Amino acid sequence: MTANQAAGRPDHVPDIASRQAVEGTSESTRTVLVATAANLVIAVAKAFVGLIGGSAAMLSEAAHSVADTVTELLLLTALRRADRPADEEHPFGHGHEAYFWAFLAALATFLAGALVSIVHGVQEITGGEAPGHYPLSYAVLALAALCEGVSWRQAAKQVRSEAARWRVSSLRLLQVTPDTTVKAVALEDSAALVGLAIAAAGLAGSQLTGSAVWDGLASVLIGVLLAVVAVVLTSSNKSLLIGRAVPPAMREALRAELQALPETARVFTLFTMVLGPREVLLAARVDFHDEHGSAAVEAACERAERRIRERFPTVRQVFIDPTPPWSDTAPAPGDG
Repeated sequence: MTANQAAGRPDHVPDIASRQAVEGTSESTRTVLVATAANLVIAVAKAFVGLIGGSAAMLSEAAHSVADTVTELLLLTALRRADRPADEEHPFGHGHEAYFWAFLAALATFLAGALVSIVHGVQEITGGEAPGHYPLSYAVLALAALCEGVSWRQAAKQVRSEAARWRVSSLRLLQVTPDTTVKAVALEDSAALVGLAIAAAGLAGSQLTGSAVWDGLASVLIGVLLAVVAVVLTSSNKSLLIGRAVPPAMREALRAELQALPETARVFTLFTMVLGPREVLLAARVDFHDEHGSAAVEAACERAERRIRERFPTVRQVFIDPTPPWSDTAPAPGDG
């Protein structure tokens, strides 16, 4: 039995952002830079072929790549600005600014990608002509798939590495990680690869039938795909901007750390909030045994803060409020 188990604390509770806290933003920055370079290359190629061939699906893919490029530039801005140190006006740092820029990036995906793609597709379906220059279009799609694959591989590598470290699935990591840059790149690159397959299918349909409907339909589907990604990212960033708590397993582990103190009688309330991709705030009201004096309580609070910081490096701000059971702020008997 380990010391954690003996104290009633689980051995393994994933503090998803801890590794980023130790390693900084280098891996996230590398992931975004790779994605930006890939999208810059293929956006020009798609736009050129789309214009000379008249393919709505190719123009939609060009809009997709432009939206992704704008998104990644905004994510780079988010990484840089969120890492600024705390100051008198921002005592908890600038971590939330990362979610503001990531929120704008999600809107860019929707406005510059989804809407443009859907409008182009509808126009193609209602009155467009079948595209041409099919061999060149397929060649550009293949080049785009290669570039997007390189970017997706970098994002997937980071996601798998983090997921393996904390023994959770990649999907679960993407659900709970506060590093929205990794989440955005992973989702957008996945959507890009699916979008390329849709564009190729639309071109093939138009080539075989001579009808522009298939190409236009592919453009609409690409727009819908982008809209879904934008909604998911917007919702995630909105939650973090408002002030999201850490996952339940981590909250229970933090509560167990406080409850394990010999001086603790009961942890009344425990609040957590994600302040940024690598920073968490913890505030708790704790009832200490009456036989311990103020000096012992102060020492217990200091010891608890030190243990929490060692186990969860992302918990940068710790506030412990000694609260007697008869206090107005203490919950009534039977409350949670």
